[in-house]
Amino acid sequence: MSFLSVFPLYWMIISATKTSMDVSAGRLLPGLALMNNLADIMKQMNLWKCLFNSFKIAIVTTLICVAVSSFAGYSFEVFHDKHKDRVMRIILVGVMIPGIATMIPLYKMISNWKLLNSMWAVVLPSVTSIFLIFLFRQSTRNFPMEVIQAARVDGLNEAGIFLRIYFPMMRSTYATAFILTFMASWNNYMFPRIVLIDNDQATMPLLINSLLTGYTPNYGAVLLGCTMCTLPILIIFLSMQKAFASGISGSIKG
Repeated sequence: MSFLSVFPLYWMIISATKTSMDVSAGRLLPGLALMNNLADIMKQMNLWKCLFNSFKIAIVTTLICVAVSSFAGYSFEVFHDKHKDRVMRIILVGVMIPGIATMIPLYKMISNWKLLNSMWAVVLPSVTSIFLIFLFRQSTRNFPMEVIQAARVDGLNEAGIFLRIYFPMMRSTYATAFILTFMASWNNYMFPRIVLIDNDQATMPLLINSLLTGYTPNYGAVLLGCTMCTLPILIIFLSMQKAFASGISGSIKG
């Protein structure tokens, strides 16, 4: 089962070094067309510019979304208000709304704000996540409230409690939120396809899509683009997988 799980990744990587004909033939050994495939990608778009755009959008989106969602999740659990559960239920209703249903309203908002073809056209619709708010709220239920009460008695304000106590103790949940948000932003295709018009603003998913145009696409170049798009996610996940598993298990327990 492990071999079957890893095989598609292996096939994608070795296919990035082969010609389109060898890919179609299903050969399982590496080829010698890596540089030719790279040259075909560079002819289509500026590969390094697309990588930079993807990293820029994914990092900014992740930092803002994780910060806002953690503030909300912390507040829903720590501060007492008789209406907070009702508000939380209303927020959770948003999970049932498909993203495609909000595309036109979001596009009109971004257009009215004169933000089309800019990084913020992709970042602003993702400044928060209902799932991450729920994740942080569930994880905060396992947080020792006695620590917060003791910090308040010692005179530490809420911002200090959050930054100096809550944030360090919730590292695993933040790692989980970081991975999930970064992956979602990095792989985002639909909305960037609508609001990013110029090739100078294109991201990696848009680059891969551009390689599929025509009657006979170069599948070696396409899979090289897929490999370059997959490696950053793979590296981030492998480097943070222990914290990811700990954060998920902690939220489920909560």
